[in-house]
Amino acid sequence: MRPSAIVLIPARLASTRLPRKPLAEIAGEPMIVHVWRRAVEADIGRVVVATDAPEIAAAVRAAGGEAAMTREDHLNGTARIHEVLSALDSDADIVVNVQGDIPTVAPASVRAALKPLVDPAVDIATIAAVIVRAEERTTPHVVKVVGTPTAPGILRALYFTRATAPYGEGPLYHHIGLYAYRRAALERYVALPPSPLETREKLEQLRALEAGMRIDVAIVDGVPLGVDTPADLARARVMLGR
Repeated sequence: MRPSAIVLIPARLASTRLPRKPLAEIAGEPMIVHVWRRAVEADIGRVVVATDAPEIAAAVRAAGGEAAMTREDHLNGTARIHEVLSALDSDADIVVNVQGDIPTVAPASVRAALKPLVDPAVDIATIAAVIVRAEERTTPHVVKVVGTPTAPGILRALYFTRATAPYGEGPLYHHIGLYAYRRAALERYVALPPSPLETREKLEQLRALEAGMRIDVAIVDGVPLGVDTPADLARARVMLGR
């Protein structure tokens, strides 16, 4: 029997570059509803949107989904989903965190995040894709994962960085911020203070690595569009309006 899983989608209205973006209309529905649908289509377990905004909760419920309210003062989505998990009547062994601003995420990519957890030594699993566009190799906006292969299509993460790494010939991997936590690993992670490299790189997953937790990475076929700006929203409308 596979371990039971729950998918939690953190979403908040406060966004400096694209205000109220979870409610931005794409192909006739709010963006958060598209993300919720992709997570449901992954068919790995219960799906709940975790939000501090009644408007977001109402939009999800109107589409037939489940939403849970959180405090407004969380510093990141991981803390937000932890609050919801603590309040839900769920005994799930694995907690999948799907960002609320990736409306084009493939259900197969959500499922792929569970693959590394077949190894009981893995605490946290995530996904990445090979970088194919030259400009993404050097931009700090694309987070790279440096890892060593442990099985076909699986890397053990050694580091995450905004720099171009590793040096030399070979593929670079674009990290996609979608995580699957063992429940105990999530509990441990949220109890840790921010770490030096996390603060320096502005990458919260480094907190886990610095604490000695193991993160493995499943390689997927493509990177979903993250919607952070009006230009990203325009692209998402084209992609999902086809």
